[in-house]
Amino acid sequence: MSEQVRTVERWLAWRYLATRQREGFISFIAVFSLVGVALGVATLIVVLSVMGGFHDALIGRLIGMNGHIVISAKRGLVEATPELMEKLRQMPEVRFVRLSLERQALVNANGQTRGAVLRGVRLEDLLSRDIVTKNIVQGELGAFDTRPGVVIGDRLRLALNVRAGDKITLITQRLNENGIIAPRYVDYEVLASFTTKRYEFDSSLIFLPLRLLQQDLDYDHRRASSIDLELADPDDAPHVAAIIRQALGRDDLKVADWQALNSRFVGALRVESAMMFIILSLVVLVAAMNVVASFTMLVRVKRGSIAILRTMGAAPATIVHAFFLAAAALGLVGTVLGTALGLLVCASMSAIATLLRQVAYGSEAGGIAPEIDFITAAPVRVQSSEVIAIVLIALLLSLAAAAYPAWRSARVDPVEGLRYE
Repeated sequence: MSEQVRTVERWLAWRYLATRQREGFISFIAVFSLVGVALGVATLIVVLSVMGGFHDALIGRLIGMNGHIVISAKRGLVEATPELMEKLRQMPEVRFVRLSLERQALVNANGQTRGAVLRGVRLEDLLSRDIVTKNIVQGELGAFDTRPGVVIGDRLRLALNVRAGDKITLITQRLNENGIIAPRYVDYEVLASFTTKRYEFDSSLIFLPLRLLQQDLDYDHRRASSIDLELADPDDAPHVAAIIRQALGRDDLKVADWQALNSRFVGALRVESAMMFIILSLVVLVAAMNVVASFTMLVRVKRGSIAILRTMGAAPATIVHAFFLAAAALGLVGTVLGTALGLLVCASMSAIATLLRQVAYGSEAGGIAPEIDFITAAPVRVQSSEVIAIVLIALLLSLAAAAYPAWRSARVDPVEGLRYE
């Protein structure tokens, strides 16, 4: 095809897009089709990005204090030998290997008694948990494991009416010399308190030195409830867990990744994201159907000019290409504008969420429960793969919508087209 023919096709496409009085209604529909494609693409990008942000926030809270991979004994406690620990550190993607010993207990202070979960950890393991170290409310972690002291959730601290430096009593159970279960009382100093904005952690979790809890429970220094692994990429947890199972080859250990431990919840999130993508894609489809309708009407209105072009020697392919370029241009421009709008809204989502929170809650906006604060904050995660998929789908639908009017233009009979001209 010569360059002159391409120039004619582009000129014709622009003329078909230009607004004239006779085709004003058709051009009006075409403009709204462009707006519809743009809004559909922008809506898809914004909704999926916000859902991705919620997904990450929920998964972060779901994993919480646990590792991406949890290794435990099928019976009793796991024996964390130096050889096992070193082997786990050499595994791919593994950033941290943490020991954890958990027990249920009662905690008492100032006449208040609450149920609690004791978690014995090493100092280096506690300091590697950003969810704790970056959310300290009172006190500091420097004295942890240097003296009998604990780090507790801030809701639990408030319930016990204590502050950093005060004493609390931990009540556990043990077998005495007669084989009878008897309570055991141990006093600890409150070194610091933290808030994770997750109720079960803030209201019941107590960190204390692993060696002290092992001593209190008369356990060997190698015994632990679990070995928690933190990975560089949480999404690789199932693959890494399979590698660890094969590398260890031990039937007495159970290796579980966070997706397997929360399979129903993770599955529900994936189904929700997929269904939302499909439903919102229908918005783009409806806009594309408007392109079909407006340009099919334009073909009927332009029958006379099409017939004149045909009698002047224009090939059917030239007419087809001209209408295809005109219709496809609407979809292309709408997709580009929608992508830009969607990314702009995502970049401004923090300010938009703050404004909406002020409108919805007014002066009470600062009193929103911390457990649901991340919902009103509207976290955003823009994934390039999602944006590319949305753009490709919008372009595919737009090109498909342009094909039918272009095909109809080639079927115009010059004789019939000129009969009433």
